[in-house]
Amino acid sequence: MGNSLHNKIYLGRRTVALNTKRVQAMICIAAFASIGLVWLLIRAFQ
Repeated sequence: MGNSLHNKIYLGRRTVALNTKRVQAMICIAAFASIGLVWLLIRAFQ
């Protein structure tokens, strides 16, 4: 039982690490997209 609990905790931490990488990737993509939209708006109104 101790080993299975350890494996669950380890897998849980690994899943969280993958989720944070996905969240960081989404934030990065959203930042580039928002910068691109602002650039397009600035060019459209000049």
